[in-house]
Amino acid sequence: MATRLPAHVEVSGLIRRAQAQGGFAMVLHKGEPDSGTILIVMVDNQGLGALYERMPQRDGTRDWAKSKVQDTDNKQEFEDYLTRRQRQDPDVWIIELTVADGERLIRT
Repeated sequence: MATRLPAHVEVSGLIRRAQAQGGFAMVLHKGEPDSGTILIVMVDNQGLGALYERMPQRDGTRDWAKSKVQDTDNKQEFEDYLTRRQRQDPDVWIIELTVADGERLIRT
């Protein structure tokens, strides 16, 4: 198993990569610097978010996967979900990225 980067280092890298691609990035919630879980909200050109988090794979690795998509008719439900996740795990990092083809930033 590969050694995991500290969360704050990975978050900084994601933000810099998004900015280098001409996008925008911000920390919505700052979590535990070393081992906090990272959630990424990718905002599309219509202002809708999609949530990505690492999910366990059959081979024991953890890859980024889309876990929730913001509904056009009920945007608040997505925001409420993020608030619940933050309350359940105060160590979680929530990062928002607004960049064209943002998924390329998290592909391994």
